[in-house]
Amino acid sequence: MSAPVIQGWCPGALRPMMSGDGLVVRIRPRGGRLTPEQAAGIAELSGHHGNGLIDLSSRANVQLRGVTEHGHGPLIDGLLALGLIDESTEAESRRNIVVTPFWRDGDGVQTVVRSLAAALTAPEAPETPGKFGYAVDCGAAPVLSGVSADIRIERVADGSLLVRPDGATTGARANVETVVDRAQELARWFLDTGGAPDGRGRMAAHLARGAVLPTAFTETPAARPRASADPLPGRLSQGLMVAFEFGQMRAETLSVLAQIGPLRVTPWRMLLIEGAGVVPAIPGLIADPEDPLLRVVACTGAPGCPQALIGTRPLARRLAGFLAPGDRLHVSGCAKGCAHPGAAPLTLVGRPDGAVDLVRNGTAADKPSHTGLDPETLTFDTLTETAHAS
Repeated sequence: MSAPVIQGWCPGALRPMMSGDGLVVRIRPRGGRLTPEQAAGIAELSGHHGNGLIDLSSRANVQLRGVTEHGHGPLIDGLLALGLIDESTEAESRRNIVVTPFWRDGDGVQTVVRSLAAALTAPEAPETPGKFGYAVDCGAAPVLSGVSADIRIERVADGSLLVRPDGATTGARANVETVVDRAQELARWFLDTGGAPDGRGRMAAHLARGAVLPTAFTETPAARPRASADPLPGRLSQGLMVAFEFGQMRAETLSVLAQIGPLRVTPWRMLLIEGAGVVPAIPGLIADPEDPLLRVVACTGAPGCPQALIGTRPLARRLAGFLAPGDRLHVSGCAKGCAHPGAAPLTLVGRPDGAVDLVRNGTAADKPSHTGLDPETLTFDTLTETAHAS
C-alpha cells in the first residue's frame, strides 16, 4: 500500500490546505465559542467563497470547504471583521486550544483560555510544532481525555489547577495567575529536551521515548476522568447538544442555528446551543442519541480528499444501521486516519486498488487483520465474522 503524505501541520484560516474540492479553511473559535453574529457571518462567507459545506473537526474547529484561491482573500477579510483571525500564521498555529464545552460563567475556564491564548500568540511564545495543542479541561471533572492534546490543564480534588503533560498521570499544581506560566514552562522543556526533532513531535511520544519530566510535573496525581465514551446529543444544563452526519453541515443549517443562540464547538463534532431547550426542525441535524450515524466515523474520503483511496461515507452510511449501540466503526480513506486518530473496535482503511483492509481494535495505521475486502459487497455480518475469525 502506498504511504499517505504526512503534512506535519494542520490547515488554518491564514494557511489553508488544498483538498480535492478546493481549499480547506480552518477557523479556530476563541474560547471554543461562536457568537450568533460570528456563526451567521461564517455561514454567509461559506456560501459566497466556498461550496457551502462546513465541517466540525476533532479539535473543536470549524472548517469551510471548497474555497477558491481567488475567494480566499475576501474570505479572510470577512473573518477578520468577525474577530476570528490571528495576527500571523505563526500565532494562528500556536493558538491550538481545545476547551471543555461544559464550562459555566464564573468557573474560571474562559479566564484561563483568554490568558493562554494571549500568551501563545505573543512573539516570545514557544515555537511548538504545528500539531502541538492544549486542552483546557478544568471543569468539575476532565472530559477531554480522549481528545488530542499535548498539554492538559485540569482540576484536582481541592479545586487547584493542574498542568499535566499528555501521556503522564501526574502534573504540576497551579492557580489562575500561574497556570499559563506553568504550561509554557512545560512547552519549553518539551522543545529543549528534543521533543520536536525536525519541527515535528508530540508530548506523549516524547515521554514514551524516556524523556524525564521536571520534578514539579511528577508530584500531583491527575483527577480521574469521566467515562471515556463521547457525549451524545441531548439536553444539558448549558443548553442543547446537536450532531450532524459525519460532523458536516450546510451553511444554511449554521445560519438557522445562529438565530437560536451562541454556539459552543465541541471536539466530538457536535455543537452545544447555549440556552436552547427545544430541538430545531432542521434537515440533517441529529438530536436522537440512538441515531445509528453516531456510531460511525468517516473522513471526507474520495473525491473530496486527494489522499483518500475510496469513497468513505457511502460505505459508512450503509453499515451504520447494523451497528449495536456499543459498537463503533471508523472508515478511513487512507492510513492517516484523520477523522479518528485513536483506536476503534472496527476500522476499515482504503487501499490503492479500491478494496479495504480491516483493523480490529486499532487505528487506521495499525496492521490489518484482514486485507482486500470488497466495499461493494461487504456486509456487516461479513465484517464482524471476519473480525472474530482473525
